[in-house]
Amino acid sequence: MKRITLLSAGCLLALATACAPEAETLKTGDLVFVGIPADYTLDPDSMDSAIADATGDAAGLNLIHTAILDLTDGEPWIIDATIRRGVDRHPLDTFLRDFTLRDGSLPVFEIKRLRDDARAEEFVANARQYLGLPYDSTFLPDNDAFYCTELVYCSYLDPDGNPLFRSEPMNFKNAEGEFPLYWKQLFDRLGQDIPQGVPGTNPQGMAAETILRSVDVPLHVEK
Repeated sequence: MKRITLLSAGCLLALATACAPEAETLKTGDLVFVGIPADYTLDPDSMDSAIADATGDAAGLNLIHTAILDLTDGEPWIIDATIRRGVDRHPLDTFLRDFTLRDGSLPVFEIKRLRDDARAEEFVANARQYLGLPYDSTFLPDNDAFYCTELVYCSYLDPDGNPLFRSEPMNFKNAEGEFPLYWKQLFDRLGQDIPQGVPGTNPQGMAAETILRSVDVPLHVEK
């Protein structure tokens, strides 16, 4: 009887091991969301602070940027749109350096994946077509320039060419209903009105889309 019990336990252990899900790894087409904890003090004159004020979660994580993961021969590269680089493709370690915080720490990186990612390679190929184009400081559509989530929005398309992600009226105001100084100064320099209410996208809204799921994979560079 004792022998049967031990054998059964061993079989159960083997069965549990065989059925255990494999650990997930990064995949081409994953989206990397850059998050700043709500209690971290950003430079009040920065775009990151202005984005957090307008679209962030005051009680949780303020998502300020979205990037596309592009794996080549197993090596992680990033495609994204930033003020510093425009639409660019660069190694993961460059991306991590670019987003290192003032105190030397890294922000929180949330990895999201399409629930149906069968066409991920195609979406990344779409994004590569825009490499070299400038950053869209005007936050206006259809002007051959891109901000971070606009690049994703225009690259992740269904077979009919329609965006998979939603567009909604953009908000540039803070919780008090005022425009942060950064936005006032930026659009004064550009000579245009702040595009409040113009259709667009933002990291916080995109991360909440139901077509995405969270992937528990650390984002780091192997030593």
